[in-house]
Amino acid sequence: QVQLVESGGGLVQAGGSLRLSCAASGSSMFRFETVGWYRQAPGKQREWLATRPRYGSPRYADSVKGRFTMSRDNVKDMLYLQMTSLNPEDSAVYYCNAVAVENGQNYWGQGTQVTVSS
Repeated sequence: QVQLVESGGGLVQAGGSLRLSCAASGSSMFRFETVGWYRQAPGKQREWLATRPRYGSPRYADSVKGRFTMSRDNVKDMLYLQMTSLNPEDSAVYYCNAVAVENGQNYWGQGTQVTVSS
């Protein structure tokens, strides 16, 4: 059974930076077909932010391109999202996502809250 757990969220002032982490149990990050990050603000649809295939480079949504960077640590088996130049519009619950290569099953973490103050 695969479980994803996000961490690193919190309160940050506009213009600041924050790094989110995602840990997987029951599998390894490098064995997923794709890994990525999403976010959802109150009253809004879940928004895709970034996706990285097992073999390839990350792709980013226009809203975060140039500000957010996704990376993977194969030794620690962790996925990260480095966020810079944050603004209040970035406030949301951020979710880690992974797609199993075997059957395309989607896995989601419980989410971590990011709040950007003015």
